[in-house]
Amino acid sequence: MEESISTAHASSEAPQPDPAALRQRLLQWYDRHARRLPWRALPEEVADPYHVWLSEIMLQQTTVVAAAPYFEAFLARWPRVEELAAAPLDEVLTAWAGLGYYARARNLHKCAQSLVAEHGGRFPQEEAALQALPGIGAYTAAAIAAIAFDRPAAPVDGNWERVIARLFAIETPLPPAKAEIREAAATLVSPQRPGDFAQAMMDLGAILCLPGRPKCLLCPLAEDCAAYALNREKELPARTPKAAKPTRRGIAFWTIDAQGRLLLRRRPEKGLLGGMMEVPSTEWRGDHWSEAEALPQAPFPADWRALPGQVRHTFTHFHLELEVWAGRIESGASPPPGSLWAEPDELDKQALPSVMRKVISHALKRGG
Repeated sequence: MEESISTAHASSEAPQPDPAALRQRLLQWYDRHARRLPWRALPEEVADPYHVWLSEIMLQQTTVVAAAPYFEAFLARWPRVEELAAAPLDEVLTAWAGLGYYARARNLHKCAQSLVAEHGGRFPQEEAALQALPGIGAYTAAAIAAIAFDRPAAPVDGNWERVIARLFAIETPLPPAKAEIREAAATLVSPQRPGDFAQAMMDLGAILCLPGRPKCLLCPLAEDCAAYALNREKELPARTPKAAKPTRRGIAFWTIDAQGRLLLRRRPEKGLLGGMMEVPSTEWRGDHWSEAEALPQAPFPADWRALPGQVRHTFTHFHLELEVWAGRIESGASPPPGSLWAEPDELDKQALPSVMRKVISHALKRGG
């Protein structure tokens, strides 16, 4: 039945959206169907820039479901930006652990400190000034400007991209289409209620204008949508095929001393998982590791034994496979530079990324 309805709406001519009418229909829909989110101000409330900023940083590359408990935990611990700025970076990284993309946490802390030092703890209202802060790019600046300060701005996230690509039947595949989509989005920015309009576009993409199976019959913008008129809503936005992710391999050294403490090492500040704690490992590379290659990278000489199985983890650009080798060290051994002995019952206080929590779980299950 759905296909026959979809075919019936096909037209050889795509509509040209009327921005004013489109905005009115979308805002009316939003007033009835807006999502209730922990960081979103209620209709009678004024949006808190700190809440908007914190949520937008957390939502980068992360789902609403995953981000919500972290947002609430951060607010409970650091209710204001001044308190976040004063927190030790290690505490912020530990609170962030599990959310991924840890450069966001480091930039979050730097941004909080910049806001306090340079702006008295107040967020600038203009996009350009917001972009000058650490970790705030064009999208996040537009989101804060629109949602927190009601400035006309187009925070084009993945939901906006999908809606705009369909509204204008943009043929260029993503990601090359991003500039074209931003240009089209700018023509729709609302001079009235721009914050609500920005969030309405996000909600429309999250609730109705879904990937694969958009719910066009319920959409308030169906009559404006070129892709719907052309019966192409399921094809757009087009995407450039993704290259296959390579696999990297390494060996993690599960090192226990005579007191049962675990050796942890801090990763370099810059780069993947920067500043986080890890179970020391070899470098991660495409080739498998031989014993002769791996042992020089072990933190101590020891009688290393390979634990059964592997730890697998996927990052944005590659898959990782880690073997875990276990070794015991005599009491009194000083940790190498940049490392420490961690008590087993205090590992939750360490800034351990998800992949290292997997390593720890694997080692404990395999008798490490």
